[in-house]
Amino acid sequence: MRITRLLLVPVGAILVLGAVLGATEYAAACPSHRTADVPYVPATTPGFDAKYNLLDVYAPKKAGPAAGYPVVLFIHGGSWTSGDKNFYSFIGRRLAKQGVVGVVVSYRLSPKVHVPEQATDCARALAWTVNNIKNYGGDPARVFVMGHSAGGGLAALLATDDTLLARNGLPTNPVRGAILDDPAGLDMYDYLKKMQYPGDEKYLVPFTKDPAVWYENSAIYKIRAGLPPFLFFIGGETYPSISSSSARFRAKLAAVGAPPRYTVLPGKHHIPMVLQLYWQHNIIYQELLKLVGA
Repeated sequence: MRITRLLLVPVGAILVLGAVLGATEYAAACPSHRTADVPYVPATTPGFDAKYNLLDVYAPKKAGPAAGYPVVLFIHGGSWTSGDKNFYSFIGRRLAKQGVVGVVVSYRLSPKVHVPEQATDCARALAWTVNNIKNYGGDPARVFVMGHSAGGGLAALLATDDTLLARNGLPTNPVRGAILDDPAGLDMYDYLKKMQYPGDEKYLVPFTKDPAVWYENSAIYKIRAGLPPFLFFIGGETYPSISSSSARFRAKLAAVGAPPRYTVLPGKHHIPMVLQLYWQHNIIYQELLKLVGA
């Protein structure tokens, strides 16, 4: 019998695998230039965190088109309680090597803050990107969002929640598309209402005990006509809660006339889905490059 609870694995589980993958990073770094630890909000911002309110920009070294390279902002996972941008340099490098400016962000973690504040951090990082990415060779008119696990849920909010963006300096939603890699949190309202399995209460820490917060921070309830295109990549052996909520998200997009590109990677579990991004010619990058026009 398969366990159907969410069971997200903290990002620390990825670190062991990261040590194995690090040997080839020097070669991948050569075609790109990294600008590290850029604050995306002023230090005077209430709640500013000098460790987490930062992003890295990975730009191709080769001169690009006059308008700039397309841009992908990547948001990491980690159950909303762990992780930061520093582990995911391989994604920034792979994007830059293929003619995309990669922006890899950190955000404040629970229990210090809750998911609404994390969504605010990501929206502010997006606003910084739109306002500044031209200086790094990126095209502010071609900004896309991407995320794995909890980061996928946050990326989906950026693509769907215009009110969130308007509160954070973006009166018009600039997102031109969303790439969701085994996303979690697309419908935490449904998930937390049920509370069916041992251990589910741990998600009340980042999402609070308020059902209104669960609903407001579940992108599935913000689907409407006119959204940017979505790409979904789902592990064939991922958690059933992720595959089922992604399927319902896809159905709602289809109902408003915008069916997403939806790819299941057979045999892949949840954590290995982000590690697919280590390999430059992976199907995720192939579809991503078509979407962004790189």
